[in-house]
Amino acid sequence: MFRPKALGGALTALATVAAGVFIAAAVSTTPASAAGTGTGYLHTNGSQIVDSTGATVRLTGINWFGMETDNKTFHGLWSSNPWRGQLDTMARLGYNTLRVPYSNDALKAGATATGINDFVNPDLIGLSPLQILDKVIDYAGSKGMRIILDRHRPTSAGQSPLWYTSTVSEATWINDWKMLAQRYAGNPTVIGADLHNEPHAEGTNPAATGACWGCGDTTRDWRLAAERAGNAILGVQPNWLIFVEGVSCPSGGLSNVWDNDPSNDEDCGWWGGNLSKAGQFPVRLNVANRLVYSPHEYATSVYRQTWFDAPDYPANMPAIWDKYFGYLYKQNIAPIMMGEFGSTLADPKDKVWLEKLMAYTGTGVTGMSFTYWSWNPNSGDTGGIALDDWTNVNTTKQAILQPYLIAPSGGGPTGGPTGGPTGGPTGGPTTPPPGACTATYRQVNAWQGGFQGELTVKNTGSAAVNPWSVTWTWPSGVTLGSGWNATVSQSGTTVTAAAPGHAPSLTAGGSVTVGFTANGTASAPGAVKLNGANC
Repeated sequence: MFRPKALGGALTALATVAAGVFIAAAVSTTPASAAGTGTGYLHTNGSQIVDSTGATVRLTGINWFGMETDNKTFHGLWSSNPWRGQLDTMARLGYNTLRVPYSNDALKAGATATGINDFVNPDLIGLSPLQILDKVIDYAGSKGMRIILDRHRPTSAGQSPLWYTSTVSEATWINDWKMLAQRYAGNPTVIGADLHNEPHAEGTNPAATGACWGCGDTTRDWRLAAERAGNAILGVQPNWLIFVEGVSCPSGGLSNVWDNDPSNDEDCGWWGGNLSKAGQFPVRLNVANRLVYSPHEYATSVYRQTWFDAPDYPANMPAIWDKYFGYLYKQNIAPIMMGEFGSTLADPKDKVWLEKLMAYTGTGVTGMSFTYWSWNPNSGDTGGIALDDWTNVNTTKQAILQPYLIAPSGGGPTGGPTGGPTGGPTGGPTTPPPGACTATYRQVNAWQGGFQGELTVKNTGSAAVNPWSVTWTWPSGVTLGSGWNATVSQSGTTVTAAAPGHAPSLTAGGSVTVGFTANGTASAPGAVKLNGANC
């Protein structure tokens, strides 16, 4: 018998953003097309996830939590690192997918996002939690990343063993999912729904009251509830993947350890981590090739399960993983996407655990998909990839994960184009003839001590500029805060916006808009140049 994870999803930290109103919003519909995440919507083929062309895709992502907490938005927006800068780092490190936990509180009309540094993120001022989510989805999509939405909690108060509570009904759970599916219909950056986070046992058998698997009780059988919600979502958005987590104990209750009868003690695992009954009682969806099983797996920093102290540890772990979820992948039943796994690595056993777990998932695009827990450094029982400044990273954790990461297009060394014209005759960047560009500037916002702007540069020449680079000057005393849609840096009074890896070429007649925040008196860019030519 194994006790479940003590704190669901390792979410011991306080949360962030609030949800917005129940109306459709205009969001980007640019198809995600990337080395790591494929083209168009995704579906399944046996144990693999494939894109609209049939190419195999492996999701190697990360969790960025907060929208499920009192803040109702992403944590770390209070830091000095702008929200786009954090996504830039995730993509550069090789995370091609973002799993976004939320609570139904964040989706209520009038929900308010808190914990935001207005100076660093002035573009988020006054936005609802859903509107902030829209912006994150749009920017992540521009980097070739994918988004998985995770109904993490019914309310911001905490985890629940069942998908409903006395205050949040099953109907609310399903209707909110349908709203989200409608909101992001036509936007393949958003690929699916993780229906409910970490269903788990509650009560002692035979008086179980928690989530069971295959027991047939419609009020407790998580497998049946997943079918109801999954089919409701697919009725609205048939292109989404449906991510279904496991339970902790298939009976939905904890064993009576005081009866001195081991035969009655059930084999339990992590909250959401036990899919041992999914082979016998599979989730049945009305749209074929949409089901992905999504177990959770943790180490001693969350709870010291008995297997960590077994004499043959860590050699015993693959058999445990096979039993709880791996058989579904190995028998070609369905893909596996580990929605959460992580540790502080404070115990040496945990480092071994993480190394063995990653090896177990396999290498290359055919390996099991995953989203690591978490980007956030303020996860109390695991810590994060980001350090406390939300800018630098935990290099020990990253080094273990790195060989298994498949970066989105432009996100890291494995992303971006591998061929194409080099520009000039010597292989350097193409230089447009003088006057072959125009520049327009729009001040978006201003506040005491700073401002936000957008500089749009159009290539009016007859040939593409590859790679492109825009420079401009500012008066002395004006300094760059942050930039996006390019790699923006400043030296003296000159600012350089270099082409990102995923969009190196500026076609003839094409334009690029570089966004930025700056410190100092609001000033329009001067002496704008495209690859050295005056605009």
